[in-house]
Amino acid sequence: MFNLDPIKKGDQLVSHFEDIQMDYYQRGDERHKQFPLSFLEWEGKAREVLAAGPFGYVYGGAGHGETMEANLRGFCQYRIRPRVCCDVTMRDIGIKLFGHESKVPFLLAPIGVNSIFHVDAELAPAKAAKKLGVPYVLSHVASTAMEKISEIMGDALRWFQLYPPKNEELTQSFLQRAEKSGFAAIVVTVDSTLLGWREADLRNAYLPFMEGHGMANYFTDPVFLSLLEHPPDNELKAAVLKALDEGNNMCFTWKQFEFIRRNTKLPLLIKGVTHPHDALLAIEYGADGIVVSNHGGRQLDGAIGTMEALPSIVNAVNDKVPILLDGGIRHGADIIKAIALGAKAVQIGRPYIYGLSVAGQAGVEQVILNLMAETELQLAISGKAQISEVDGSLIWNIHDPL
Repeated sequence: MFNLDPIKKGDQLVSHFEDIQMDYYQRGDERHKQFPLSFLEWEGKAREVLAAGPFGYVYGGAGHGETMEANLRGFCQYRIRPRVCCDVTMRDIGIKLFGHESKVPFLLAPIGVNSIFHVDAELAPAKAAKKLGVPYVLSHVASTAMEKISEIMGDALRWFQLYPPKNEELTQSFLQRAEKSGFAAIVVTVDSTLLGWREADLRNAYLPFMEGHGMANYFTDPVFLSLLEHPPDNELKAAVLKALDEGNNMCFTWKQFEFIRRNTKLPLLIKGVTHPHDALLAIEYGADGIVVSNHGGRQLDGAIGTMEALPSIVNAVNDKVPILLDGGIRHGADIIKAIALGAKAVQIGRPYIYGLSVAGQAGVEQVILNLMAETELQLAISGKAQISEVDGSLIWNIHDPL
């Protein structure tokens, strides 16, 4: 429907994202019948179409949700101070990550067990990401094996998230498979060595792994299969429990992170950092990038919000490696604020999963398109033509004097 490729005019780019906005004005009722518009509308529709277990799994957080709320409140602490009388005819929201071009300053975050949300599981967001030029981070606990995602995405930019296993040979196998499958970076998630106290999942007695969801990368791994007495098809529960035991790696330390560094040539990011000292240690032990994240508020209740944590990490890292942020991204303004504070890019999670739940690949695409359009419009109305021009001068902390 839309031409999303920027047009070159001289040395500048101009996109057509405003066409999306105009289409809403011209046939808003028709579009709205097909797809929700706002995040809350997507969330509400997902609640209608999903069973209690799957919806609670994506919607819920740890404890009474204080960390989730902190992620959202963190963006409200800052206000955009737009500049006027600026030529914003030609816009570009593209960025470069580890030498790869991206059309947008956001990635699809790693979210597992997509098969509980839609029959197409991870294939739908992978296809949507490829079609629209958005980097996709495949979850370690996906319901679709990484080789299948690679086949679908071709040359499109994708990263692989690793929940580091206890078994080092298994770790090496996952890394080798990711490299062979054309993944461009490894994202080691370190804030989930234990499942958080998630009341929605406990109330629903819902752990999708026990039904075999999210096990594709384990059940297709030769090293993992060699650790089992019987194949998963014969003894599913035993295989799942073995995978969970490997993933609940409570003995993971910087020494093990260094082992991962030695065993991959790909750029290595660490996800789950909210303390500046840990950011510096990550760089010391070989991290090429840092993802400021608290697992979407799903792990530790009462924890610091990611936007609250971002400034101190940016200051500590001092441009040594790129910093990404996830947690609470709902609108284009959130993206602008995070980048103004020093993030290179952000990751979105729940929004695209709600799109997946409601309408499969088409739903993911619509969520992405809306966020693309809103981000570009926010950028232009703020007085900037390129996302690379966004810096701290564009925002104001409400606790600082004007």
